Amino acid sequence: MRDIISRQNTILRPTRRGFLTGAAALAAAPLATPFVARAQETALSINTWGGEWEEAARANLFDPFTAETGIKIQTVSPVSFAKLAQQVNTGTYEFDVTTLGAAELVRANQNGLLEDLEESYPGGLYNNGMGSHAFATLMGWRKDKFGDEPKSWADFWDVERFPGKRSLQRYAARVIPIALLADGVAPKDLYPLDVERAFKSLDRIKEHVVVWWTAGAQSSQLLRDGEVDMIGIWNTRFFNAQDGGSPVAMTWNQAILDKAYWVVAKDTPNVENAKKFVAFATSAAPLAGFAKAQQDGPLNPASLALIPPDQAERMPTNARYAEQVVAQDLENFGIDPAELTERFEEWVLS
Repeated sequence: MRDIISRQNTILRPTRRGFLTGAAALAAAPLATPFVARAQETALSINTWGGEWEEAARANLFDPFTAETGIKIQTVSPVSFAKLAQQVNTGTYEFDVTTLGAAELVRANQNGLLEDLEESYPGGLYNNGMGSHAFATLMGWRKDKFGDEPKSWADFWDVERFPGKRSLQRYAARVIPIALLADGVAPKDLYPLDVERAFKSLDRIKEHVVVWWTAGAQSSQLLRDGEVDMIGIWNTRFFNAQDGGSPVAMTWNQAILDKAYWVVAKDTPNVENAKKFVAFATSAAPLAGFAKAQQDGPLNPASLALIPPDQAERMPTNARYAEQVVAQDLENFGIDPAELTERFEEWVLS
């Protein structure tokens, strides 16, 4: 793992502007010792994605942690890399703990925004983030509009065959690979990213993307309410819409697999409580409960044994989808993620 991190640090060097730009987005055994609450401990503030994500976290992580430790939890949403950077730089903290995707995790750690953590399960620590769960950005659509026809991101880009309103996440590290897949790049040739080709591909779809969503709950609502006909959406948010009775469909084909990590803000005054929470949230039983509620794949191997097979069907880490999903490759990314984020933000606003 240290060798991987070392290679990344020689490749990924964020610009100052990129560092300040953020668009955004968990063992072999449970914790060995119980947490002990102390009278002087204050409430822990956690940055979340809100909506159903936060409901799942509260039921399986936040409330059980409070019950075990006596440490109360308050939340702030949505997740914001820019806010993490700002509070570390100013010393004024709105939250102690947040969750980051792999690309933003690398940026945050390189810029000194994160506390050092210890592994709560073997192999789970990466760039001072503890692995929580894997999720996928997949293509979802209104079945009452397109039936079962769409099969790939190329179909998402095909506005003549599939006319209608689109939506994608305002998150460069996930959208750029999607744009390349839509342009015909084979998954095996996706990395390093051909950024110039990706932006040319994005130019072709831009006017049809009516919403660049920034919060998970927003994406589910857009699809559920029929505000868009096609969307790049997390697997969890898609199933939220489907379970709510909306006529929607999806495909695992070319879904972009990403990992989420819990991190602690550098120099937060509540650092010890924050680290206790991260260890708890990535231990076997709590993480398994959260993953089942979210329908994401837990990264702690001990949690996997607690997931019933029928529930694993909705998780992107299910072995049956291995040939369909496309995992992010930050070691062979081809561009500094911070630079990519900066350029993407300028493109969205242009």
